[in-house]
Amino acid sequence: MSTLITHTSAVTSFLQEAESFAAGYTGQQTELEGLRRKAIADFSVSGIPTGKHEEWRYLNLSPVSTAGYRTVLPSAEGSLTSAQCERFRLCGTDAVFCVIENGRLNTSASDFSNLPQGLRIGNYESLGHLPEVQQHLFRHASTDGEPFVALNTMLSYHPVIVLADKNAKIDCPVQLAFIATGTDSPEMIPVRVLVVAGDGAECTVMESFHTMDNGNMVFTNAVTETIIGRNARVHYSKVQHEGSGAMHINYHKVNHAADSYQHLTTLTLGGSLVRNNLNIRLDGQNIDSYLNGLYVLDGTQVVDNHTLVDHAMPHCHSNELYKGIVDDQAQGVFNGKIWVRPDAQKTNAYQSNKNLLLSNEASMNAKPQLEIYADDVKCSHGATTGQLDDEALFYLRARGIGESVARALLNHAFAADVIEQVENENIRQQLLVLLEGKLTAMAAK
Repeated sequence: MSTLITHTSAVTSFLQEAESFAAGYTGQQTELEGLRRKAIADFSVSGIPTGKHEEWRYLNLSPVSTAGYRTVLPSAEGSLTSAQCERFRLCGTDAVFCVIENGRLNTSASDFSNLPQGLRIGNYESLGHLPEVQQHLFRHASTDGEPFVALNTMLSYHPVIVLADKNAKIDCPVQLAFIATGTDSPEMIPVRVLVVAGDGAECTVMESFHTMDNGNMVFTNAVTETIIGRNARVHYSKVQHEGSGAMHINYHKVNHAADSYQHLTTLTLGGSLVRNNLNIRLDGQNIDSYLNGLYVLDGTQVVDNHTLVDHAMPHCHSNELYKGIVDDQAQGVFNGKIWVRPDAQKTNAYQSNKNLLLSNEASMNAKPQLEIYADDVKCSHGATTGQLDDEALFYLRARGIGESVARALLNHAFAADVIEQVENENIRQQLLVLLEGKLTAMAAK
């Protein structure tokens, strides 16, 4: 029996909006209509999860059902200027800086001056006719059993598309800065991203999420589909730095082809409630996939990280490291699963989750999982949750360092090794600055 809400006013409202948008939108997206109709049907059955659903048991999603969120209209034009958005630039001035305002690409506020040959960036109206877009957009993040993927698919009319051509070596990073302007009323913003790295391509992409007003009630519902071609290399970063009134649920599906490489880092600092879903499929031989995550929480923040690494083929390697620092009454969740299919012999898969609790009221729920159906593999997983090392703290204090500074140093050392693995120096330094800002604010309370 389903344990999902199927008949709330919020579900009815979202379904009505989907029908209204489909009837009134003038964009040339008729070829996606069948996929949207399926998403509407799936969402009408599933609804919004409750705590009785095992995969959502630690999240209270009642605000989605009761806050009266209304979806940003597909026809809404952007109003932000480049000057207003400059403070959200995290990849340096040499990067391609794409401003996506309330889910829609704002070209006038973006900076494409460094757009290199072999890289194409746009929306569905400009790039939707291309075969790689038709092949992959809305095709990989399934709406079956994923209510928020279904909600996104039926309401997202402005997908952002990044295409790295075959054998293109893209040196400059691409930042997709998703900025929610917010209003006095609760708004739901559907964000859709497609990234395709052609065979032999190499690129660096960052998604960053921000709010213009710290207290605005914004619900970002984001879905990313990343396709990594044969022998391609993709370096990906995701940064959630939204305001205290923001909710954020995202689903990121990655499909690896043979001989490909990915390094994906997720940094979660802001938002009142955040759910990160990563679904990685290793669909060819000789693949290397690295997943790193860091979440730093205080107040009453809730952050839930769900990861699935699907080893479908032999001779592949995955390595996953997630770390969390949880203070005050905040709550962290890590649910990580490695799935090794019967044909995936010679798999090497590793998973580790480590957490620090800085207060007696902070909590952490960790559930590492291995599901192995092959017999010639090397796999390990583990999770630890504890407090700062008293001996290390004593060592620093014995050398004249104050307690608050000593704690901040130990917290920084614990967290920074996740960010230090980011290859691009500009991105790495900016992420360290964001981390330092959050830890400093926590120590000052």
